[in-house]
Amino acid sequence: MTAFGWALADGWTIARRALLHWRMQPGPVIFGWLFPVLMMLMFGALLGGAMETPSGDSYYDLLVPGIFALSMLFGLEATMTAVTTDVAKGVTDRFRSLPMSSSAVVLGRCIADLLDSAVTLLVLAGAGLALGWRWHEGALQALAAFGLLLLLRFALLWLGIFIGLTVKNAQSIVAVQIVVWPIGFLSSAFVATSTMPGWLGTIAQWNPLSATATAARSLFGNPDPSAASWIGEHALGAALIGPLLLTAIFLPLSAVRFRRLSS
Repeated sequence: MTAFGWALADGWTIARRALLHWRMQPGPVIFGWLFPVLMMLMFGALLGGAMETPSGDSYYDLLVPGIFALSMLFGLEATMTAVTTDVAKGVTDRFRSLPMSSSAVVLGRCIADLLDSAVTLLVLAGAGLALGWRWHEGALQALAAFGLLLLLRFALLWLGIFIGLTVKNAQSIVAVQIVVWPIGFLSSAFVATSTMPGWLGTIAQWNPLSATATAARSLFGNPDPSAASWIGEHALGAALIGPLLLTAIFLPLSAVRFRRLSS
């Protein structure tokens, strides 16, 4: 077996440990899947009646893909907390003492969290369909949209792993969590950026979360006034380049940080 094969096999072993927590502690896991659904219901009820969408479309056509993208960002907190907790409790040190690939620990976390995000999207899609949301461009386009969402999550995973390996303890994560919410809300997840003040709308348009949300709406065939801007017209490219750039930066940084912890 090649080195990559060994790393993948060891990574899956670590991922299975995280997946076993789903069965042993199902409460937090299920809550994590249902929290975005609660946000969808809450914002749909609070804002739906006041929102004007193109051609009188349902507000859920705009909201549901935005919540999809937002849930990928909110998963960052769970990744950071899990990594930091394992480091603080010495679990990571015990893994490093075992005869396994040095990359297995972070790779296993990546696999487990990606699977968790895939389940989150399935739950959200089911809730969206129940509320009347639909995709209109065919199954392949819809799968491509979900692929873009998971690509964003993959990139944010490495950011979360890097932060989790860098901060001193789980309490330090709170400071990072405070930043996550403004980044999520300062986007096109809930409203079109065209309805915002000019300067604020420009910032929101260039948020990577907005690019993924706009590209996903386009692939789903859902209306999005934000697509009228320059970045909106190139949302698909931005939704690919942004996550790939984040991955290119934070994947090697995470590997370097992990090696330093090992030494």
